[in-house]
Amino acid sequence: MDGGLFTSSKNELILRRKINYHMKLKLVYLLLLLISLQNHLEAQDTIINRSQINSILAADSQVRIVNLNPFITLHVDSVLSYKLDINKDPLQYYWFLRNAPVGLKINKDDGLLSFKAEKSFFLSGRLKYDYEYKVRVGVQNLHNSNDRVDTSFTLVFYNTEIIPSRVKPSVNNVLFVDEGDSVSFKVQCEPGSYPIENISTSTSLPINEYNAVNKCDEEFRWKIPFDFIKEGDTAKQRLLTVNFIGTNKFSTKDTATVRIYVNQALNYPQRNTEYARVLKEFNLYILQLKFAFKELDKKVKKTKNTRTTFDLVSGTTALGGTVFSTMSNENEKNIGRILPGVGVALVPVKEAVSPVKSYEQNSASLVRTSIRRLEYSVSDNALNGDRDPEILQKTKKLKDDLRQTQIQLIDIPTLDADNLSEKELNNYFNNPKVNKKYKVTKN
Repeated sequence: MDGGLFTSSKNELILRRKINYHMKLKLVYLLLLLISLQNHLEAQDTIINRSQINSILAADSQVRIVNLNPFITLHVDSVLSYKLDINKDPLQYYWFLRNAPVGLKINKDDGLLSFKAEKSFFLSGRLKYDYEYKVRVGVQNLHNSNDRVDTSFTLVFYNTEIIPSRVKPSVNNVLFVDEGDSVSFKVQCEPGSYPIENISTSTSLPINEYNAVNKCDEEFRWKIPFDFIKEGDTAKQRLLTVNFIGTNKFSTKDTATVRIYVNQALNYPQRNTEYARVLKEFNLYILQLKFAFKELDKKVKKTKNTRTTFDLVSGTTALGGTVFSTMSNENEKNIGRILPGVGVALVPVKEAVSPVKSYEQNSASLVRTSIRRLEYSVSDNALNGDRDPEILQKTKKLKDDLRQTQIQLIDIPTLDADNLSEKELNNYFNNPKVNKKYKVTKN
């Protein structure tokens, strides 16, 4: 029994080994099958991809630049060397540029772009910093003019050395002006790496009627009013500070300052108007005095005529009495005795009827003298043009003379000249007979 059991166990072990061996063979076979299938599929994909690539290459018959950079940035004093390639045989094509900036070149045979950004180009103004140069580049077949391509790229130059832009007015930074004058000057700009784009204007004092500056080369204008310096200012001078603040695109600022010293000056339009008003009052008062003189002179003249008549009658009566007293007739002698008494009696009658107008006579003389003095004052204080520097003194002198005469003649009634014109009053005042009457003579 022990021998039979041993034999049975041995057979089972052999059977299991056989089964495991067959299974391993199947697995190896399956693995080889999978590897073979994978290689077959990869080979098919390679054939398909190659056929697709060949078909695409066959269809791509248009020439193209395959390595063009659309945006190129160069530093000053740097060198550019960039070869352009196409999808065709380069020996059958040539290259060219349009709108190229100064110094940019291309080799027509192999498409090699070359450029040296020398600083002299920028200092002379032939090239600019931070300016986008749009360069057109083209390639064309040597034998077929239709086989070509045109495209473009942008070229920009930059500089790490910043040159500041300056605001520069066209005048000195200190100005001296007078009231009533006008200030006008241009605000210019010195260009640097980044030009000034905007300018703002600020003043130290609030002012009106001025033209602010917003851009380069604009003009600053200001009409200085006569009341810029107030009456209470003891310095007779006022300072106005004007700041022009320029700003570039990076908000970097530059400020230019102009100091304007304003001196006090006469307001000639206003002073001329005031002088004309005083002169009008002056001439009107002279006319009123001339009319008053005419009325006073008439009274004096009428009284003088009446008294002369009485004197002639009295003298004639006395002379007649003398004549009649020499007559032989007694009645005529009696008349001669009576007539001298009549002549004597006429004297008090003359004084009662026409007393001497000494007040009127003196008043007329005083008025006439005052008129002459006022006329001389007008002539002496006449203006020398529209901007007479002594206009204030002359206006004050006219006012003082007018006030002094009005006070001196305060008792003389000054009426309107009625219907008499200025010419008629002047003719009467300058009449030779009237002048002779009031003329001072030597005894």
